[in-house]
Amino acid sequence: MLQSSRSQRLNEKFVLEGFLQGRVAMAGFLLITVLFYLNCGSFVVVISRPADGTTSRRATVALNTALTSTESLFSAGKPNTTEVPTAGFTTRYRKSISKPTTAPESLSEAAGKTTEREEEGPPELAKRSTRGIKVAKKPKTVLKKPKVIGKKPNAAERAKPQVKKRVSQSVATETAPQCPPLGLESLKVKDTQLRASSYKRRGLGPHRGRLNIQSGIEDGDIYDGAWCAQYRDKKQWLEVDARRLTRFTGVILQGRNSIWSWDIVHTYKVQFSNDTLVWKPCMNGTEEAIFEGNQDAETPVLALFNTSTVARYIRINPQSWYQNGTKGDICLRAEVLGCALPDPNSIYPWQTEPTESKDKLDFRHHNYKEMRKLMKSVQEECPDITRIYSIGKSYTGLKLYVMEISDNPGKHELGEPEFRYVAGMHGNEVLGRELLLNLMQYICQEYKWGDQRIVHLVKETRIHLLPSMNPDGYEMAFKKGSELAGWSLGRYSYEGIDMNHNFADLNSVMWTAIELETDRSKLINHYFPIPEQYTTEEAFVASETRAVISWMQNIPFVLGANLHGGELVVTYPYDMTRDWAPREHTPTADESFFRWLAVVYASTNQVMSNHDRRPCHNKDFLRYNNIINGADWHNVPGSMNDFSYLHTNCFEVTVELSCDKFPHASELPIEWENNRESLLTYMEQVHRGIKGVVRDKDTGAGIADAVIKVDDINHHIRSVAEGDYWRLLNPGEYRVTATAEGYFPSSRTCQVMYDHYPTICDFRLTKMPKERLKELLMKGGKLPKDLQLRLRQLRMRKLRVTTKAINRRRAAAAKRAKRV
Repeated sequence: MLQSSRSQRLNEKFVLEGFLQGRVAMAGFLLITVLFYLNCGSFVVVISRPADGTTSRRATVALNTALTSTESLFSAGKPNTTEVPTAGFTTRYRKSISKPTTAPESLSEAAGKTTEREEEGPPELAKRSTRGIKVAKKPKTVLKKPKVIGKKPNAAERAKPQVKKRVSQSVATETAPQCPPLGLESLKVKDTQLRASSYKRRGLGPHRGRLNIQSGIEDGDIYDGAWCAQYRDKKQWLEVDARRLTRFTGVILQGRNSIWSWDIVHTYKVQFSNDTLVWKPCMNGTEEAIFEGNQDAETPVLALFNTSTVARYIRINPQSWYQNGTKGDICLRAEVLGCALPDPNSIYPWQTEPTESKDKLDFRHHNYKEMRKLMKSVQEECPDITRIYSIGKSYTGLKLYVMEISDNPGKHELGEPEFRYVAGMHGNEVLGRELLLNLMQYICQEYKWGDQRIVHLVKETRIHLLPSMNPDGYEMAFKKGSELAGWSLGRYSYEGIDMNHNFADLNSVMWTAIELETDRSKLINHYFPIPEQYTTEEAFVASETRAVISWMQNIPFVLGANLHGGELVVTYPYDMTRDWAPREHTPTADESFFRWLAVVYASTNQVMSNHDRRPCHNKDFLRYNNIINGADWHNVPGSMNDFSYLHTNCFEVTVELSCDKFPHASELPIEWENNRESLLTYMEQVHRGIKGVVRDKDTGAGIADAVIKVDDINHHIRSVAEGDYWRLLNPGEYRVTATAEGYFPSSRTCQVMYDHYPTICDFRLTKMPKERLKELLMKGGKLPKDLQLRLRQLRMRKLRVTTKAINRRRAAAAKRAKRV
């Protein structure tokens, strides 16, 4: 330690002399490099950051003066007890004691005023340890005790473990830097930033060593499920280039995702470098630290370094792995945690990717209680255009809250279409949930500020936002945190039901009816009834699914979207193949309009529309312009999209929002920027096509359940209670017919333009005489002249028909008698 201190002083003196001679850039570089190589785990960069995210005056002055005061920036050989957590990151151990820095005052104050003890955020980095924290299959709220694999302490070290342990834990919990992921999982880290000592083939190259990446069905294709080294020895490594000086704080590891192979890394080391030539290991005291890896292929394992380290490059060096005879390969998927150092002098000009949003919204992950408070704060901020209601409860009793936004909330207005967004069907796919919470805040703010686009949307549309269809699953994933929830924890309901397969299978009902019915004109093609066995209490249907079905039946939705995560693509019905094949293009009668809807969202999404982006996992959707028929991707019986199309008037698509199912909180602002225009533009499509009211010609009253048929499109819709209807159509000329029980049909030609408003196409239907006669006789009224004339004509027609029949029978009898 003495020799180390002398070396440090000599190096600091050398740097100061160099700086005084005017060589500022070279001195700063040498200082960082020399101190770094002294001891991997014995120094840190101390840069304080205030709550508003700006660099503190002390750090700014130090950097702008080319590191003239080395004592203020480096602390060689000392524990990092002076480091300040990165602004904006919140763990569940930090309570809500102040409003978020990015939230507007009016919305954040109401959300923050509470006396309840509530979880503030995911605990992915709540504690520091040198051993990974495994994610158990069942949700737990207590993390495992930190442990280091290394040499046992001697007697002197064991003499005072309790005092030292208490101090280190307290310091780590309160002052440990909480750094976000670099972005291997979210693809923020590019393929060119990943290198490896070797790899077996292209499909197992270093670009596949990303947390939660999913493989294809076939092993050996170019989309395999991990990085795998070509050789099986301790010299193999996976390297990440952060592209700038970064304070590394930890690593998360997974095994290989494969149906056919079982490859995991049990233990590993970590090294750091600034030039890729000289590498220094991460230390645990005087020994090189060895971190615990995985015991299975899917559970993410977190290891936080005992002391954070500043460098540009980091290597993961496997030491032991599962060996099945000679077939055990070194394979892993990883994420690296690190905070980029401030760059006031623009040393790294390529780091221009935006990380913030211009909209002042509450960008963080909200658990159930926080979501409820946020929705309430929006309602209090805009009481004239918002209403919160519940459509039911989850299995554990959490309410399924919906935010309604309209100029007349709580009431269906004649001619105003109903729109819905549903998120969180899979509880661990959380981006949709946060986007809908952002959307309700955004609409409230923009409406108050007079944004004409938003004002028009609110006045002409009744919007319903369901941010969490599966709150039970979300709570499970939330407790583990964004990086540790894994690929499937929280996906299912509390009962273990995948709600994406839980709606009634009406596709099979439709196709069976088509096969059995010879006269196609007698087949229905809309409003298929739900099978009786599905409606029984014994049916394996989630309570959340039953609540959503009831919601869909009670409100005449016209258009909707179901927000998911884990890919970047928009899928449209049908989601189920006709012959149960794994993949097969299975279009609806409205194929062209569904493709339009999918293109509208995908083409306005900043990530989907980027042709330079790489595929998320194992399918390149760029080849399909980021849209695909659901059944052509994979077969999904009982999907909400198909059920909505076949049982109601509502057209619905599924939007896969991001490669990362559970993005880190720091990534939420840019995800909002990527999706804001898409969310708004898609909602506006509810006004494309034709709309109108079907009325009784005599009374002018609206006719409910009138069937609206469009020639050449074998899918009808129905009018709602007051007779109004909406038929989504692409621009063009259509022959439309309205029919209703007891009325004569009426047809007319309707022209759909390219404008952002629908074509009005009203119908007035005339009752059949029999129906009118029944009504008049029931009321005791007199028959009008037109009805008397009509009845006389019908009687004469009937008389002529019967006379002709009698004459034919008489003529036939005469012929038979003549023959005899």
